[in-house]
Amino acid sequence: MSQATSNTTPEAPSTATGAAGSARFAGWDSRKYNYFTPKGRKATHYEDMTLDVQPDPKRYLLQDWIMSFGNGDTTYTESWTAARSSDWHVYRSVDEEWERTHYQRQSTIVGMISQAIENARRSGAAQRYDKTWVKVLEKHLGAYKHAEFGLGTSLMHAQRYGYTQMINSAILTNSSYKLRFAQDITLYLGDIGLDIEGFDAEIGKTQWLEDPIWQPTRQLIEAIGGATDYLEKYFAVNVVFEPLIGELFRSGFFMQAAAAQNDFLTPTVVSSAEGDFQRNLANSVELFHMLTADAAHGNHNKALFADWMTRYGDLAVHAAKNLQPIWSLPRTKVAQFEEAYAAAVERMKAISQQIGVALPASLSA
Repeated sequence: MSQATSNTTPEAPSTATGAAGSARFAGWDSRKYNYFTPKGRKATHYEDMTLDVQPDPKRYLLQDWIMSFGNGDTTYTESWTAARSSDWHVYRSVDEEWERTHYQRQSTIVGMISQAIENARRSGAAQRYDKTWVKVLEKHLGAYKHAEFGLGTSLMHAQRYGYTQMINSAILTNSSYKLRFAQDITLYLGDIGLDIEGFDAEIGKTQWLEDPIWQPTRQLIEAIGGATDYLEKYFAVNVVFEPLIGELFRSGFFMQAAAAQNDFLTPTVVSSAEGDFQRNLANSVELFHMLTADAAHGNHNKALFADWMTRYGDLAVHAAKNLQPIWSLPRTKVAQFEEAYAAAVERMKAISQQIGVALPASLSA
């Protein structure tokens, strides 16, 4: 769809009759819709398929919501988040992902990982992993998949409350990527376990529930899941957890240390999540920057996000530092926690500057 203009006849006065087709308005004789203003010169397929799919009484439902909950609550409401916006419909996701493109991207990623694992197994790659490294994969990559699953389910809940379809879709695809990666890890560990004698693909759950190393991370995941504000969850996942825990652990540990342990496969599996994060982060920054730059509500949103940053940032700093012993586990030590953590903090600084929110004292110290 694209914004259209009519050059055939001048706009005619409205008639008093209510007969269908009797009223004439700007663009009345055009065969193209012009009910929204595209971000660029022409509407994209993403905008056509996503914008205003979710109704809004402020725009089109002149009779207000057609349906409501039994207690009188409306189908959607702006009060489901403490953040405020002069116009929620301005938001567009950076990756412009909608249903079809999302399924295509997910299918491509799964195919890539499946092919890599199949080729590696055919060559006996897992049998050449360092024995100490195998234990790291069993226990700690196996534990980390539960964090990814927890974030995925939190975002799945959050997406229902997104006030516009554009925001709803961005959070929903984010959830889908998280759940897929948790599944990727599960299938990967199960596959290589077939080739490694005595491999325990279930011990990761025990580590997640009982190992002191992982308990602060569990606390953070449960705090995010317990939030009732859907944008608070979205913020906590992409602005706080991902750079300070997710990227730190995936890129700062597994993708750095694996090759030295004769493991060239794990980085391939893990790298898919790094690509997911780049897209989800771009979408998140676009939304939160829009809210902090809002002429009417920017100051309110900055104060709100600063509170979220402190609340989850303090938990994430504690969780990240508690993971430090994992860096000392591999037999060949090529990755250093201090370097990985410093990079994570720099990443947080860059993200906070883009959004326009200061870092908490626990990170800026």
